[in-house]
Amino acid sequence: MAFTRATGKHRAPSRMTRRSANIAGIATLATAGVVGTLASPAVAAPSSTTDTGLSQAIVIGDSIADQLGAQADAQKQAAAKARAQAEAEAAAKRKAEQRAQEAREAKERAAREAERKRLNTFVAPISGSYVSTGYKSGGSLWSSGSHTGIDFHAGIGTSVHAVGLGTVVEAGDGGAYGNNIVIRMHDGTYTQYGHLSVIQVSVGQSVEPGQQIALSGNTGNTTGPHLHFEARTGPEYGTDIDPIAYLRSHDVSV
Repeated sequence: MAFTRATGKHRAPSRMTRRSANIAGIATLATAGVVGTLASPAVAAPSSTTDTGLSQAIVIGDSIADQLGAQADAQKQAAAKARAQAEAEAAAKRKAEQRAQEAREAKERAAREAERKRLNTFVAPISGSYVSTGYKSGGSLWSSGSHTGIDFHAGIGTSVHAVGLGTVVEAGDGGAYGNNIVIRMHDGTYTQYGHLSVIQVSVGQSVEPGQQIALSGNTGNTTGPHLHFEARTGPEYGTDIDPIAYLRSHDVSV
């Protein structure tokens, strides 16, 4: 009997098919070998543990992880320490700035208080002098029959000072007073300075305690050079009050 071959071509297995088969075969052999080794009673297990490399890899990995963890903890601690130091420095800076601000404010308050006291201070109209003619002294020298102020001993050209803080309301010829200045004081009273040789302020000008406003002289109705000083309740003649009591009420000894 004749055999006939089936029609069609026989093709060799593809490369992918061969590779898959090889892999499957290797897996089978490996499995069989492992199983056989485990099942065979003739083969004794080695006395020491076989190092497959996996244990070493695990140990090395754990060691690296521990080191990284320690480094991370150290970095966290360093960062926390740096933050704490920065916060402490910032707090110290704020405290120092606060102390400096308080010191500046205290200094400013002291300066304002010193200035307030200075401006509220009264002084004598002529330094180092004395009263040569008292208040209400009688005689024909005065048209009212008595002295309306006090006279301070002074030669021509002696410095005359404002006795306190105020504003000039008159500066010029005052008739019998000669060259004179009238100042409205900050408390509402008035002071007058007469018989001046030189006037050094003008109407409307503010003056401070002890400020030089004129030079003494011998102008007007006088018998010699001196400073005539009056304290008044108003700017006009006839509103005079005791100038010695006035000055003493402001802690000025005359």
